[in-house]
Parts: sequence; C-alpha cells; structure tokens
Amino acid sequence: MDALQPPRSEARMEPLAKLPVFWTLEGRRVVVAGGTDAAMWKAELLAACGARVDVYAETFGEAFEALFARTPDHPAACLTRHARCWTPSDLSGAVLAIGDCEDDAGTFAAAARDAGVPVNVIDKPAFCQFQFGSIVNRSPVVVAISTDGAAPILAQTIRRKIETLLPHSLKTWAALAHSLREAVNLRLAPGPQRRAFWERFSDQAFSTLDTPEEGVGGVLLADAARLAEAPAIGRVTLVGAGPGDAELLTLKAVRALQAADVILFDDLVSADVLELARREAKRMLVGKRGGRESCRQEDINTLMVKLAKAGKRVVRLKSGDPMVFGRAGEEIAHLDRENIPVDIVPGITAASAMAARLGLSLTHRDHAQSLRLVTGHSRHGGLPDSVDWVRVADRRTTTIFYMAGRTASRIAEKLIEHGLPPTTPVVIMSDISRPTERSWRGTLSALTEGVGQIGYDNPVLIAVGDALAARDARIATNAGHPAFETDRRSLCK
Repeated sequence: MDALQPPRSEARMEPLAKLPVFWTLEGRRVVVAGGTDAAMWKAELLAACGARVDVYAETFGEAFEALFARTPDHPAACLTRHARCWTPSDLSGAVLAIGDCEDDAGTFAAAARDAGVPVNVIDKPAFCQFQFGSIVNRSPVVVAISTDGAAPILAQTIRRKIETLLPHSLKTWAALAHSLREAVNLRLAPGPQRRAFWERFSDQAFSTLDTPEEGVGGVLLADAARLAEAPAIGRVTLVGAGPGDAELLTLKAVRALQAADVILFDDLVSADVLELARREAKRMLVGKRGGRESCRQEDINTLMVKLAKAGKRVVRLKSGDPMVFGRAGEEIAHLDRENIPVDIVPGITAASAMAARLGLSLTHRDHAQSLRLVTGHSRHGGLPDSVDWVRVADRRTTTIFYMAGRTASRIAEKLIEHGLPPTTPVVIMSDISRPTERSWRGTLSALTEGVGQIGYDNPVLIAVGDALAARDARIATNAGHPAFETDRRSLCK
C-alpha cells in the first residue's frame, strides 16, 4: 500500500490568556485581607473548597459577620476572624493570598510574592498572579469561565448559558462516576473499552433530568463486565464536515469527533473543524483533490478496516455531506464486506450552504419545481458522459454542478445546445462559508468568463436556473417602496 500523506496539522492549542487550573484547597491555609463584601465572597468560595481561611481586617461588613456566624458546609473548612490589619508574617504557610486593598495593594502583593504565595488583589489586575473565573457549580463537576478580566459581565452571561445546558442532576451522576471509577478500572483496561463505558455513562447522565435510580451502579458495573468480555472490534463513522465553517457542524458530528481514536480527513476539511476533535485522536490526511496527487481509494479502505479491526473508533471526515459525491458508497460497501460496523453522520452539503450564503431558495415555487445535483467531472476528470442534458436543461429546474470549474465551458455549451437560454442566471461560488469565499453572478453565456475570474484552485460550485434571480427581482421591485427604503436605512445604521 502506498504511504499515506503525513498529518496536515497535529492537535493544537490556540494561545491562552491564562492557564485554567483547578487547585485542591481542602485543609490548606489561605489568607484573605479585607472585611468588604467582595472579600467575603472570596472567603465563602474558598471555604466551599474546604480551605482554612484566615481573614484579617479592622472592621467587617454585615455580610462578613453573617458568614462568620454560619458553620461551613464543607467539613474540612474553617473561617477564622482576625480583627486587625494583616502583617507580612501572616502570609507564612499560606497557599494563596487574596486581598481587597485600596491603599496598600502593591504592598500586599509584594509581601505575598516575597513569601512565595500566589496572590490576587481584587479588582487590581496589575497585582494579580491568578484570577477567579465565573463558576458553574455541579461539584464534583465544576466549570470556570474567564475573560482575562476584560469583560466580567460577558463571563457571567456565558455562565448563565452553560447553566441551562447542565442539569442539576449532573452533580449526583458525577458523584456516582467517582464512586464507580476504581471498580471500572479493575474491570476494563485503558483504551477503547473503558472509554466506551464512560461514553455510555455520560449519554445516560445527559438523557434525563432525574438523579440516578437506586441500584443503577450495579447495573453499570455489570455492563462494564460485559464490555470486558466483548471482542475489541472498533467501528467507522462517516462524518460530514460541512462546507468549512465549524459552526455548521451538527452536534452529532461534534460528538463523533470527540469520541474518535483516529480521524481520516480530506484535504478540504477546515482546521477549525479539526480543532473540535478529541486532542488525543490521531489525525491522518487522506486528501483527495481534483488534478492533484491523492491517496488511492483502495488505500483508504484498507486503512479503515485495519484500524477498526485493531479496536479503534475511526472517523472518516469528509467535506460537505459524505453521501453527496463523497465516495461513501464505495467505503460503506468495503466495510460491509469486512463486517465492520459503520455509522453515517450527515453534513451540510455545499449546495445548501451556497443557498444560505446567497439568501435564496433553490426551489422557489414560481421558478423551479425540482433541484438537481450533478457532478462536474467524471472518474477520468472530464465531463461525465452519462448526464441526461435534456432533463438538466429543463427551465423549471435549478441545477448545481459540483467540482465543475475545469468543465464549465463544456457545461455551458451542453446546456445551451439542449435548449437553455444563454440569459439563464448563473451563480459561481468557491470556498463557501470560509474567509476566502468568492462569488460571481452572471448568465449562462458568460459562465466561462465567470469561472476564469473565480479561479480553479479552490472548490467551485456552479448553480444554474431562473430561481437564482428571484431575490434580485424582488429587491428591484421593492427598491422604490418607502417602507423598503426605511428598512434599508435601519439596517445600515
């Protein structure tokens, strides 16, 4: 088998403003300087983590007094009140120092640094070695959000949105996971089987708003025992990556990417889509581009089978929709012959993305009663011989030609030859939904000129049909209407 191309990009981490760290504070000493409400919130948070909090201030607000009067919920926590200003010696032995210091922020921060204690001065970023994030608490599941101090309200808004996604029952499910972890590890070796167990567990946790029923732990451990006895056979999932914009992925596609051991991806898949994959997953470029050196389909088929039989969860990641001009049929047939389980996750095909980008209906009922998706090149690179040009040239049809840049002139000739008027509207787009997207609008007679302007290097889509001009006609009709002018002005403000 010919050598496959090396990975185009490894798992990467974009630059981070701060490193998110979850710090164990149970039974550890922390210093808080200040008796304000802001200092009280930090002291309460630290106590919730089980810290021994020493608070130093000459006076304390009512909220702080109420906090001192309560017994901490965490059994290891304690709050000790010191009715005096802090001194540098108070920082000795602390693991963190937090201060609400208006006049001596620099002094407090310097003393903490001299003592080797990480310091945070509330609302004084210049004196902070770490920051507190906005928290979603489903402990032991804890989500923290930071904007690097730039926009605290934005962080709070993000927190509210995450709150709606995480059921309160998640707290109990996470506690159950903690109690099962050791027993599961004894039953299942690290790798696909153990991950399969926890994926099933997670799916069950998110499939209900209820807390786990009594005895569910035993049922789950029995499931782990069955997994341990099952043969280590992987599976392949054909996933549609859409036209390029990662936000157009389906939720199911994201879940498949995050569960994969290996990702075999096409050259047209964007880096933003790959960024959503599990970081530990191996990425292998098996690019297939017209007019360029490509991996042989036979090699890709063989590799998928080899990986799946080794127990790997393989994602075959294809641009657009895998079932539309993606050779999915050949791959599914080969996997079926080898008895490899295969799933399909559809993606947004380029024609749908094109219509959305242009804001038009491909099947506008006043202009088109059918939609045709036609490949613009054959197995040998030229225009396919099997196209029924009489049907394709039907004026009541919108036709989208995929991968048709280099055959555009022949397409125009064939359509005009079979009765489509040279004035028929045409739209050409390349790199749809990507920053490099380009488009051209014109008529069938000028199709060759349009493709020349768009270029051949990037994927080209050609749309032909009267429906493509419907929106332009409506805008032209409404252009002189007062309400239309008002709407245009309001949109431009």
